[in-house]
Amino acid sequence: MEVTVLVGSQWGDEGKGKIVDILSNRFDIVARYQGGANAGHTVIIGDQQFILHLVPSGILRENVKCVIGNGVVIDPQALLDEIKFLESSGINTKGRLFISHNAHLIMPYHKLLDQINESGANKIGTTGRGIGPCYIDKYARKGIRIVDLLDRTVLKEKIKLNLEEKNNLLKKVYNHAELNVDDIINEYVEFDKQIDQYITDAPTLLNNAILEGKSVLIEGAQGTMLDVDHGTYPYVTSSNPTSGGACTGTGIPPTKISSVFGIVKAYTTRVGNGPFPTELFGDEGEELRKTGAEFGATTGRPRRCGWFDAFLLNYSRMINGIERTAITKLDVLGYLDEIKVCVGYEKNGKILKSYPTDISQLENITPVYETLKGWNQDISNVRSFNDLPSECKNYLSFISQSSGIEIKIISVGPKREQTIEL
Repeated sequence: MEVTVLVGSQWGDEGKGKIVDILSNRFDIVARYQGGANAGHTVIIGDQQFILHLVPSGILRENVKCVIGNGVVIDPQALLDEIKFLESSGINTKGRLFISHNAHLIMPYHKLLDQINESGANKIGTTGRGIGPCYIDKYARKGIRIVDLLDRTVLKEKIKLNLEEKNNLLKKVYNHAELNVDDIINEYVEFDKQIDQYITDAPTLLNNAILEGKSVLIEGAQGTMLDVDHGTYPYVTSSNPTSGGACTGTGIPPTKISSVFGIVKAYTTRVGNGPFPTELFGDEGEELRKTGAEFGATTGRPRRCGWFDAFLLNYSRMINGIERTAITKLDVLGYLDEIKVCVGYEKNGKILKSYPTDISQLENITPVYETLKGWNQDISNVRSFNDLPSECKNYLSFISQSSGIEIKIISVGPKREQTIEL
């Protein structure tokens, strides 16, 4: 029995889709524990590209079962579109995909409020897909769960109570037309008919599988530094992508977790607003963005790019309990003569001893860099660690030592076969 939590170790977009696909071949079940359709996980198999938002990329392995846990917030249309896409691509989901009956549903008013908020002065940089407002209702104990779809009377009453509040806000504050209760009920009852075959008691399914000796890989949607408790608050997501969220988001107890596996990009990126100490600007940032094709899989938004931050990764390793890691997009750095690595933060002439998650501090620190020699060549066709250029090996060794991580997987391109395992 093995239960491994897989976490993004930076600000997300580390390449979780590909690494989950690589690792899932060794697991019986892959379970998603948080987030929503605001994250896109990309996997390239041969000439075919799969961009998944809610369904774990383990679905691309025919012998693997996939679970969407209770910690995930589900956009009905996005889920149906994704299932339809997979089926049309020859990927069977029936009897392989399971959705927790306790997962919360993103409602039309969640998307509307999210988009209205993002059009205001205090932008966080969300995708506008209703993720935050849905989590707000969840923790305000006003949320609509999949289990509520089973009883139309209960569903109507809950939606009616929500709409009384939301319509009042939409009409009086935002001068927006009211939403209709019956239209929403009919839409979600139809959704229930289409996904009923996938709904299950996910905690029971997962824990029974573990008791039977099955192996489980648990994955999140975003990265550590977007964690609502441990990230760069308030420029974060609305849930816990750190390893602690894996238990609450699936119902698997912490005593069953075997290990935590991290994913880190060979440089650093982030989407949306918020502090980014190692960010590159101007031509340097633009060249790294273009070379790495750093544009969001969900929105197409350009990602902010910067040097590798080992100080950040040390923090991420500590709060997640990361023991091993995969490093992705190493091939992207092949055009550089020199590569910088941030090894610490300085403020007012003093080196910080711990990572500051306070925004005012982060926006006023100076990164401390070490400069390494680049390998200045294409490594996308390399399939063995021994065949990597010596400068590339030195870069990996420096990252490993300065971050306290053990690198076990090296990705040198987006395709499944462009992988080196140690």
